[in-house]
Amino acid sequence: MYKSLDSAMNTLKFSLLILVCTSTAQAQQNFQGIGRAATPAEVAKWDIDVRPDFKGLPKGEGTVAQGQDVWEAKCASCHGIFGESNEVFNPLVGGVVAEDVKTGRVAKLNDKSFPARTTFMKAASLSTVWDYINRAMPWNAPKSLSTNEVYAVTAYLLNLSGVVDDNFVLNEKTIVQAQTRMPNRDGMTTQHNLWPGKELGGTSMPDTANIACMNNCATEVKVTSMLPDFARDAHGNLADQNRLVGQQKGVNTLRVSGTTAAKPTPAPKGPPEAVLGLLHANNCLSCHGLDKKVVGPAFIDVAGKYPGKVDYLVNKIITGGSGVWGAIPMPAQTLKPADAKAIAEWLAASHKP
Repeated sequence: MYKSLDSAMNTLKFSLLILVCTSTAQAQQNFQGIGRAATPAEVAKWDIDVRPDFKGLPKGEGTVAQGQDVWEAKCASCHGIFGESNEVFNPLVGGVVAEDVKTGRVAKLNDKSFPARTTFMKAASLSTVWDYINRAMPWNAPKSLSTNEVYAVTAYLLNLSGVVDDNFVLNEKTIVQAQTRMPNRDGMTTQHNLWPGKELGGTSMPDTANIACMNNCATEVKVTSMLPDFARDAHGNLADQNRLVGQQKGVNTLRVSGTTAAKPTPAPKGPPEAVLGLLHANNCLSCHGLDKKVVGPAFIDVAGKYPGKVDYLVNKIITGGSGVWGAIPMPAQTLKPADAKAIAEWLAASHKP
């Protein structure tokens, strides 16, 4: 099933790429003077998917030790030092034993008493793991990892799962070797009927036997979404960030649901506009609420704990650390020292809510 889904996803990605190019050409005709056609180089930057046979994988390499350094700096704050944390996201590592690496099937997946299903218990294709890390991680700065860093982090996760040894070097060639040791590499199947017919190795029987209910049907269906209150202002007002052309206008994410008045998230003494801009630009609000704990402590709590301690706060912002507010570490930040000082000065002067 995983294999067929991977193939379907890659077909979908190719179709979407063609659609983007076609839509771009149509936009040139329908909206004269607005935008321009994407160049082949720009389109190529979107063509970054990696197939299960590893076609599309760029050249590069990374060691387990290098992966540990990158992990602790950029990944552990959400996933734990050993990838086992489930406080923020589901655990990535755990539930795999040496016998699983030999057989290619994870025994714990059939154990109903086992409390979790980790990524490396389920993943059949290593290309999926590499591809997802490359395009989506870290959560607050996707696509910021270099190719070598993605290889290194993937090697570290493989090592934590007992797939490769401490001295393993993962690259575009050795990844094939690692795939042959994936704990659940044989845990996929094409014996299903997600699509009609037997072209995927399925039977003539459908996956389900449900009968459509056509009684008391809703007369109007509204597809919608929402953000939790603490995350509404994490990246500014999304309505201001959408193009005026097209159907997706966006909603005012500063607005409290069910009201018509915009309501900014409260903060200790309300950060000046320049500081608020720095918090958004550096993704600080992805992990810290202004007055509520998210992944890390609320800024109002930090301000109350360190009144007047500008230098200390500057150092903590830049170097990160753990243990003061809990076990989840804060990774080192790459913002300019002057920007870190501006944020620290605001916090140090805002100890009274």
